[in-house]
Amino acid sequence: MQPVLFGPGDVNLRTIRETFNVQMFARGGSVKITGAAGSVSKAAAVLSALQRRVRRNEAVTPQSVADAISAAAESHDGDTADAVGVYNARLIKPRSAGQRRYVQSMRKHDMVFCMGPAGTGKTYLAVAVAVNLLKTGMARRLVLARPAVEAGEKLGFLPGDLQAKVNPYLRPLFDALHDMMEFEQVRRFMDNDIIEVIPLAFMRGRTFNDSVIILDEAQNTTPAQMLMFLTRLGHGSKMIITGDDSQIDLPEDVTSGLIDAQRRLQGIKGLIFVRLDRNDIVRHRLVQNVVLAYARLRGGSLPPEAPEVAETAGKAELTEEAEPADLE
Repeated sequence: MQPVLFGPGDVNLRTIRETFNVQMFARGGSVKITGAAGSVSKAAAVLSALQRRVRRNEAVTPQSVADAISAAAESHDGDTADAVGVYNARLIKPRSAGQRRYVQSMRKHDMVFCMGPAGTGKTYLAVAVAVNLLKTGMARRLVLARPAVEAGEKLGFLPGDLQAKVNPYLRPLFDALHDMMEFEQVRRFMDNDIIEVIPLAFMRGRTFNDSVIILDEAQNTTPAQMLMFLTRLGHGSKMIITGDDSQIDLPEDVTSGLIDAQRRLQGIKGLIFVRLDRNDIVRHRLVQNVVLAYARLRGGSLPPEAPEVAETAGKAELTEEAEPADLE
């Protein structure tokens, strides 16, 4: 792949190096880039774009190199202060004011609740920040959990053993991980217990130190389950709880643990509630209209942003050898 990617006599590497004033060293199957942070990020984005062309069996021409350079320069000229570097040379950037507030809150607080409609990047950004903390050594483990609550279908009728039954509920978490890390790295980290993806019910009795613990679909927990989860927080750890309080799949007579936690925990120092709304939706433009239509049908608008409660120390380091990621 390298001869095609680098061009005859490494002409493509020279073009990128001279354009962004960086140093580039190709060794084995990797390229090391050094220089100013912003320039390194742009150069890495160009290489990643050209690599995708090679994998699609598309020609790497001087024009395609120029197009990739222009796209990288344009996409990285904006503010990258809130960007999140992950393992596979990507730079994940918040795409709305609400998402930026969410990322900043995750960096500053040890416990973050994020509520909002589908498509706002709640889970994706939480996993991105967690992977960044793992990569930069600020966390030793990543624990991802979800309640196994059916959305109209019955879990017991699914084929296979227990693991096969719960895998569909954990699939969105796996998808986010595989978008930020190579498949083999995810598998190796799971084999070594660095990454653990489990149903919520399996967390009882455990304590997680030096970890990032994410609870997804938290609107489908009961108050007792939420209390159990929150009390798993150990020393040097961070918790991120995400959920859409407009899509609760619990029986009508059961209170959502996410809504209950919002009532009970307001005013406690060290945690924060972040509210995303339809303006933060980054999926297809129709999703915004669908969310708004259902909100109106319920007789009201989307809930207002929750107030900040407190701040704590702690900030993740960013990596610059990356490219922007799509949060859709």
